Amino acid sequence: MIQFLLKGIIRDKSRSILPIIIIAIGVGLTVLLSGYLKGAFGDIIDQNARFETGHVKIMTQAYAENKDQVPNDLALLDASGWIDTLHNEIPQMQWVQRIKFGGLIDVPDKDGNTRAQGPATGMALDLFSGKSGENKRMNLESSLITGALPKKAGEAIIGHDFSEKLDLKIGDEITLFGSTMNGSMTFKTFEIKGTIKFGTSAMDKGALIIDLTDAQQMLDMENATGEILGFLKSGVYDQPEVDNISEEFNNEYKLATDEFSPEMFTLREQNNLASLLDYADVMSALFVFIFVLAMSIVLWNTGLLGGLRRYQEFGIRLALGESKGKIYRSMVLEAVLIGIIGSVLGTIIGIAITYYLQVVGIDISGYLNNSSMIMPTVLRSKITPSLFYIGFIPGVVAMVFGTMLAGIGIYKRETANLFNELEV
Repeated sequence: MIQFLLKGIIRDKSRSILPIIIIAIGVGLTVLLSGYLKGAFGDIIDQNARFETGHVKIMTQAYAENKDQVPNDLALLDASGWIDTLHNEIPQMQWVQRIKFGGLIDVPDKDGNTRAQGPATGMALDLFSGKSGENKRMNLESSLITGALPKKAGEAIIGHDFSEKLDLKIGDEITLFGSTMNGSMTFKTFEIKGTIKFGTSAMDKGALIIDLTDAQQMLDMENATGEILGFLKSGVYDQPEVDNISEEFNNEYKLATDEFSPEMFTLREQNNLASLLDYADVMSALFVFIFVLAMSIVLWNTGLLGGLRRYQEFGIRLALGESKGKIYRSMVLEAVLIGIIGSVLGTIIGIAITYYLQVVGIDISGYLNNSSMIMPTVLRSKITPSLFYIGFIPGVVAMVFGTMLAGIGIYKRETANLFNELEV
């Protein structure tokens, strides 16, 4: 039966070519949009995880309430002790310390007078131990525009756009003015070893990156840290797993009566990312639903036109004694075959374009010049296993649904009128 229907589809192109083209276009768009949404939202989430939230983050409760102000006076004490505890109790994650700070950068001229100044957004990472993985995680080496990474205390790297604004060169010295954990004023001189560009406007406009030990010394934060970030060793954010880890940690260590006790937050609970994750899921499902509905309407009309053209064929088959149910089932099976053919073609087209956008991407840097959000400047699609089958949902379902609606007309045929039609 299937072989017979396939021959009919191939030989009578007038009844199959238009539905196949419509399905291929719809499936291709479904695959493309699904891949682009997954890639774009995935990049945003990954960017936030690496630069800001981690897969989980530990802060004191007081720090968390005011974290936008970077309140290092509310930092977590005994940082090394907490790191050891976390490594022992939650070994499936990699734990790193980070300190954020702000300040004013002063650039002296050859006479020691101020040549330029600018506000800096500082971040202290574990650059020297070689165990934190921060270099790879933050893509520091690949993001370097000029120079090299710091190798010793007193060296720093600065955002490339920031360095151009201040007219800084490799080897220049800058002085950072800020405040310590205890509220007193501090200043420290750093040598610029390199300039970096993350592709994130919020980071590139004022970034200053130094080693953790330099920051602890400068800010009077010996064995203290603003944040401890945890990353699953698999590298993939797993919401159920981090939820379990966070719940167990908070049940054991979070104290409602002590605002300086630690609290663990998942990525979803930070930076309003919960709404972004939900939005990505809803949009993906919505696109599939819209294309199923739209293609069903189009294919319904196509099926009606095809059915009208095939009325004589159906009349002959009914006159020969074939049951209406059998004709209807053969139409549905034929629709399944056409849907599969169109879905295969559409999936190939959609994945090809998705792969192109995964490699090239869409540059949105022009829209982020004044943005403080941590977003990649190039949004890329992403090929995932689901793209190889997601297009078959609208492709096959829409074709079958449209044919089933159009095929209802078969049951309205009156056998008594068949002979009059055939005589004509």
